[in-house]
Amino acid sequence: MRVLVMGGTHHVGRAVVEVALQRGDTVTTLNRGHSRPPAPGVEALVADRTDPGAVRQALGDRSWDAVIDTWAWAPSVVRDSARLLAGRAEHYGYVSSRAVYAWPWPAGADESAPLVAGDPGSQDATDYAAAKRGGELAVLEAFGEHALLARAGMILGPYEDVGRIPWWLRRLERGGPVLAPGPADAALQYIDAIDLAAWMLTAAERGTDGAFNLAGPAGHTTIGELLATASQVIGSEAELVWAPAELLERENFPLGMEFGLRYPGNPCPTGLHDADVSAALAAGLALRPLRDTLADTWAWLQREGDPAPRPDVPSPAQWFDPAQEQHVLTLVRSRRGT
Repeated sequence: MRVLVMGGTHHVGRAVVEVALQRGDTVTTLNRGHSRPPAPGVEALVADRTDPGAVRQALGDRSWDAVIDTWAWAPSVVRDSARLLAGRAEHYGYVSSRAVYAWPWPAGADESAPLVAGDPGSQDATDYAAAKRGGELAVLEAFGEHALLARAGMILGPYEDVGRIPWWLRRLERGGPVLAPGPADAALQYIDAIDLAAWMLTAAERGTDGAFNLAGPAGHTTIGELLATASQVIGSEAELVWAPAELLERENFPLGMEFGLRYPGNPCPTGLHDADVSAALAAGLALRPLRDTLADTWAWLQREGDPAPRPDVPSPAQWFDPAQEQHVLTLVRSRRGT
């Protein structure tokens, strides 16, 4: 296919470019050109997406088979891009989020769960959920039945710039007793950025449209399996010391929130890691083994170093207090009598 990636330099966008090139697609990217040079073989268009005139000029009179858009801020930017590309692309895939569902998320919910309100013309990006829903509405407005809304769960894998797995790999690398957010058998749902990219590109090729929850099936893995596998991948002998969610809550220690295992005032929220993803699985979603996700993330960190902190999504590196970790470790061990 001829694929236009709106973005293409960070996390999911970078994964989309990588997978598309591996598939043999002809890839064009559109971004500001500030973050990193384009991958070999990519046609790079340069424009600030918040400037519709600059985007129009950069796009020229080109057309594409599919557009993949990863924008996560003001919905009006998605609206402007989608309007410009209507009639010039056969498919518009938007990387949305499960955040578009109204909180609290029902346990086992599918794509019919209640949604937050969104405005496709909004220039406000402060409410992530509303912004993503606004982006969805903008794509639907311009592309209708040729729109794909990929409501991703927690996105892990190489190029992750949120700081979840990169931080944990570095913490395990340091070794010693490592405080872990219990219980170890708490279920996790996630989607590897590579798997997300591959599914969206295949969906575009097949003409798949509509809204889909994108994550592994409920029970696919646990926090215990993730951290144990991460230790194996990097060769760490760190001791995982599991702290109950109630203790972390009482001590006001955010550990576990980076994985959506709990929220302030609600140690064990429901619906975060048990979404119904049967529609995506039926539509061809394939999942790489957890070990591959973690190994690829570790290889990327070794090759390129840690990603720069994001001001809008504070990672554990920005709030983690080693002294508080030691304090909670002492409390856990005292409860065990060790």
